[in-house]
Amino acid sequence: MSQTKQIYQNTLIQLVGKIISTLLGLAAVAIMTRSLGVEKFGWYATATGFLQFIGIFCDFGFTVVSANMLSRPDFDKKSLFNNLFTLRFITAILFQGLLPFSILLFPYPIEIKLAVAIIALSFINTSINQVFIASLQTKLQMHLQSIGEIIGRVVLILGALLVAKNNFGFLPMMAVITLASFFYTGYLWYKSEKIKFQFDKEISKAIFIQMWPTALAVIFNAIYLQGDRVLLPLFVPQTDVAFYGAAYRVLDIVIQVCSMIMGIMTPLLAFAWSRKLAEDFKKNAQLSFDLLMTLLIPMVCGIFVLAEPIMSFVAGNDFSGAGKILRILIISIFGVCFGMVFGHLALAINRQKQVFWIYFSDAILSVIGYLIFIPKFGMYGAAYVTIFSEFYAGILLLITAFYYSRFFPKFFTFFKITLLSLLMSVLLYNLREEPILILISLSGLFYTLGAIALKIFSRDSLIQLIPFKK
Repeated sequence: MSQTKQIYQNTLIQLVGKIISTLLGLAAVAIMTRSLGVEKFGWYATATGFLQFIGIFCDFGFTVVSANMLSRPDFDKKSLFNNLFTLRFITAILFQGLLPFSILLFPYPIEIKLAVAIIALSFINTSINQVFIASLQTKLQMHLQSIGEIIGRVVLILGALLVAKNNFGFLPMMAVITLASFFYTGYLWYKSEKIKFQFDKEISKAIFIQMWPTALAVIFNAIYLQGDRVLLPLFVPQTDVAFYGAAYRVLDIVIQVCSMIMGIMTPLLAFAWSRKLAEDFKKNAQLSFDLLMTLLIPMVCGIFVLAEPIMSFVAGNDFSGAGKILRILIISIFGVCFGMVFGHLALAINRQKQVFWIYFSDAILSVIGYLIFIPKFGMYGAAYVTIFSEFYAGILLLITAFYYSRFFPKFFTFFKITLLSLLMSVLLYNLREEPILILISLSGLFYTLGAIALKIFSRDSLIQLIPFKK
């Protein structure tokens, strides 16, 4: 099987898995929003926003660095995997077990502080999953990750239904979230090759050398990516936090698509670059860009037109007001896309140190922006600063990556996708009074047929998308 075919099949399987898990996740959010109400969902959004900030702050780039190193021939794969797992396990317990106690310094209600204590366990699981996922990425076996995620989501829905039906309340709902994460991690651990805790001085030193520039970059990423969700609850009512958090749940789905694709492509980029396969490197970099654009542009256009109906459908009529903030936040996705592609590209070519200044300056500018505009304009101020920060990082990463790799994306496919997505938006706008599920189905059919007519997908590409075809 050709590498390109493996990429397409792995992407398709993972995309199908992501669609299923996303639908299950939206179902869980729908249960939670309707069960908890606006204010208590605001508590949940505050708690998870705080923990997500800590999670990214303590991420250290383990997923991308692990995938990058596992794709190289420098060390025995089993020993490298064991060392990566050992370091991630220790750092997760140490940092994500202790840092959540800093919530006690914030003037939040006691329910939010207890929620942080409960959900912190799920974030430790998420951190441990990073090494498992990186290993699966390098082996192009991400279907196992998809299965594990779906298992976790099913447990989450069943638990949320039980809590909602019996009116158990806010904290038991938080416990269900943590329980679901244990099922997800347990499945990945079960499906992984035999693991043992191992510390090799030479391997650990290589991991540290590879990781520290990425770790610093990720820390500053945390500041400009999650700073709004940490600072916002200090200046606005919990109802606004709930709207902002609910809108971000939809935005996170789009961001996960970016992360999924680049997780698949980064080991291939690193493989080609480390072996001086210039043409393969540029081909895979262009494929990364085109795949992201093919999926993201229609999603962004559709969400922009249908923001209010989407929020009402997902979270209930009480959250329809979140549609306005979602329409603003969704614009930042284009910056996210450029940041994802060229940030991972910089990692693949070992230029993490050269892009550090971008994340550092973005973090400083974003914090200044949040502190100025959130007190004045609330969640809208946070959203506009988010747009600035994403575009700032994305554009500068593009320029820097081009300087070192000499790769600059071709935009021919991008323009065709944009044209088709705009036409789809016109269709959605004229039919916007129809039920949301009908609109999503029609837009998906319109985009697929249009993509075939404009030859966005070649015939060979479509054939290669058929899993397990010999």
